[in-house]
Amino acid sequence: MTSTSPPTLLRIRGLRKQFGTNEVLKGIDLDVHPGDRIAVLGASGSGKSTLLRCINFMEMPSAGTIELAGQAIGSALPQRHDGTQRRYTEAELTRVRQRAGMVFQQFNLFPHMTVLGNVAEGLRTVQRMPREAALEKARSQLARVGLAEKADEYPARLSGGQKQRVAIARALAMEPELLLFDEPTSALDPELVGEVLRVIRALAQEGRTMLLVTHEIGFAYHFANRVLFIADGVIHESGTPDEVLKHPREKRTQDFLARHNEFSF
Repeated sequence: MTSTSPPTLLRIRGLRKQFGTNEVLKGIDLDVHPGDRIAVLGASGSGKSTLLRCINFMEMPSAGTIELAGQAIGSALPQRHDGTQRRYTEAELTRVRQRAGMVFQQFNLFPHMTVLGNVAEGLRTVQRMPREAALEKARSQLARVGLAEKADEYPARLSGGQKQRVAIARALAMEPELLLFDEPTSALDPELVGEVLRVIRALAQEGRTMLLVTHEIGFAYHFANRVLFIADGVIHESGTPDEVLKHPREKRTQDFLARHNEFSF
């Protein structure tokens, strides 16, 4: 009997991103399968957040290909026969951003809208869902993150942890195939970190496919089935949490973990 490999939800080949003369991503290859929980670690400036922003196309890749569920995003430029540079239509990118939901470190909530309005906004403006249906779905997602009673509040009246849970509910409402978390706890006071991590852990237990950029290394160990360590714009080391966090092979990884020795397993 021959074993079949799991399907690939996200396939990245040769991903590069350059800002002026600064090349932040220098050729990323990555396969993500349904149900993967991938923790992305690395020092500030290593390219972790840029990787997520390129997957979501908040930043346009300078080169390389990204496939979602087997379909390449964008089309190759005619003058580049190797297909490394591509062009994208806004309609296509809108669809991709619905399928790959992003949760930012700074929440990005609309201050003039209620919590319920924030969660329902994408459903109404992007998916063209009728108002009442959008509000009903938004309420169910708020209940899912434990904030049903905050539906009529405004963001200014919420704690940082509550704002981040609203942001997660907003992403979930679009029913994405892939969730991208860009250091979701880095802007929070320490006592508020746990409430956000509990929501992320619950999503992991549902079998959600997630990429999580984080400095919470202890959480990464328990959350992830794969860990990536990024340095200087490349994946320097990857493997299981035990392989990368307990028994790293590469000196760069070892040095990074030695500076974050407060985590425990």
